[in-house]
Amino acid sequence: MKLLHNCALAWIIGLLAAPLSFAQDPHSFSNPQQVLVRHLDLSLTADFKQRQLIGSATLDIERQVDDVEELVLDTRGLQVGLVETSDGQGWVPASFRLGEPDPVLGRALHIALPAVSRQVRINYASSPESTGLQWLEGRQTAGGRHPYLYSQAQAIHARSFIPLQDSPQVRVTFNATIFTPPALRAVMSAGNDPQAPRNGVYQFNMPQPIPSYLIALAVGDLDFKAMGERTGVYAEAAVLQAAAAEFEDTEAMLEQVEVMYGAYRWDRYDLLILPPSFPWGGMENPRLSFITPTVIAGDKSLVGLIAHELAHSWSGNTVTNATWQDTWLNEGFTTYLTYRILEAVYGRERADMERLLGYQSLLGDLADLPLPDQRLVPDLIGRDPDAGFTEIPYEKGALLVTELEQAVGREAFDAFLRQYFDQFAFRSLRTEEFVEFLEATLVARFPDKVTLGRLGEWLHEPGLPANVAVPTSPSFALVDEVRAQWLAGQLTVAQLDTSDWTVHQWLHFLNGMPARLSPAQMRALDARFQLTQSSNNEVAHSWLLLAIRNDYAPAWDRLRSYLVQVGRRKLIVPLYKAMLETDAGRARATGIFAAARPGYQAVAVSTVDNLFRAE
Repeated sequence: MKLLHNCALAWIIGLLAAPLSFAQDPHSFSNPQQVLVRHLDLSLTADFKQRQLIGSATLDIERQVDDVEELVLDTRGLQVGLVETSDGQGWVPASFRLGEPDPVLGRALHIALPAVSRQVRINYASSPESTGLQWLEGRQTAGGRHPYLYSQAQAIHARSFIPLQDSPQVRVTFNATIFTPPALRAVMSAGNDPQAPRNGVYQFNMPQPIPSYLIALAVGDLDFKAMGERTGVYAEAAVLQAAAAEFEDTEAMLEQVEVMYGAYRWDRYDLLILPPSFPWGGMENPRLSFITPTVIAGDKSLVGLIAHELAHSWSGNTVTNATWQDTWLNEGFTTYLTYRILEAVYGRERADMERLLGYQSLLGDLADLPLPDQRLVPDLIGRDPDAGFTEIPYEKGALLVTELEQAVGREAFDAFLRQYFDQFAFRSLRTEEFVEFLEATLVARFPDKVTLGRLGEWLHEPGLPANVAVPTSPSFALVDEVRAQWLAGQLTVAQLDTSDWTVHQWLHFLNGMPARLSPAQMRALDARFQLTQSSNNEVAHSWLLLAIRNDYAPAWDRLRSYLVQVGRRKLIVPLYKAMLETDAGRARATGIFAAARPGYQAVAVSTVDNLFRAE
């Protein structure tokens, strides 16, 4: 879909983006119920020497009540200088104060608002320790020469590099001017021009209103390669060709989602391949998803991640959770859409294998998490919202969405989803508002098949409701049989015929092993299949987990190099956690983490630190 002229588009979106309602976000100091930020202008210099973003943020504000006397913004570690307000005719200094620091939320920035104020400008600098920015030296990048900067704003880290209303219920359009060293290119979650000259000045525009956690920036030695009419890849030269080949089906995925759920509303869908320190698999920053290089496997086996981040363009970016306690509205629907995309592009067999792997991962979290955190709508008040990013909102949420589809039929459910995305486009909503919508649509139409009582079980009870439809996969049933025969001694390693196994079957094979194998079994598997040296990061992860549990010393060098090179939380946290179960493992984990820590992003460092403290 081609974008309308920016002015017309902004007018239409302004109507659509009117908030359903504003309440105090438990993870934000800001006061959008009194004064709302509608637009943001950034002018920032990326100072690699000081490891700071330095410049200004100009906020267009809209009063929600007449007598409001101050604007309250979220900050964390920002050095705030001059603050000014404007009535549209000129700028005058404004009084401001920073509140007391909160270990989770940061510090509130209170700015006095004259009655005629329409804009606020804050001159500031981020801290070198910003939790939302990672500054990498050249040696930590694929090219090995130039430094690299990337941001990660989800959940509440945008406030560590921009003073704003850091709540997903607040949506803003933005413009930005980013100044960089001349050799480097800047890209953002906005309109990017791959032909822009490398002159150290980059201009960006995001005409659709987005929540603060989707504001993203990266600066590095980046090149671009198109994959389709609306899709392409930004990456360092050393990984560009491999990434473009791996993710060449992105355009086909995009077209499939449009068939099911309506036009793509964001103009282009490009990918940015980050250094391996990136703590997430991917981040759905609109127009430019940030992607870990750990999914470049050479065989498209891990491109489910791309399907997931693309699906967020509908569920998450277009329709967004209003608070982090409603994360399942983003991740549950997106995980469901991921499997639908995989089914449409690669077939039902592939999708079913990935569904079952997701279900198995969910069972692992259900075994580890306290009961209150097993609810789809957990209580995160007073806690870091990053703690809510378990498999619960993802896979439990997807099971709920799948149950709704199976109850009313795919055709009716797809129509419901399309209506949902259209009706709430460019809005943020709470679980209660979704329930009201569901009641007025599916419950009203199918009262004998969809009930609020059953929905309440899903949303507010721990574990899984009774009679959940468990994913199945005939391809995995074959693997189960082969594994059982090998464990029983009925087959030798040499007799295991794995020649046509997919990566997903290998993951199921390894993940389904008992916690304890004999030294001879570990050696035999490794000798036959070279698992310690697997180049597939997911397979290597599963094997290294087995190695830790079975004290398999031949894997220790690989374990160390893996944990030093990879910063993705999904892959590293279970390995550290397993090591911490024994004294010898703790000593090994301590040494590895000391070497790996300087290359990890702040979120990964905090997560691993918490593991050590908990033991």
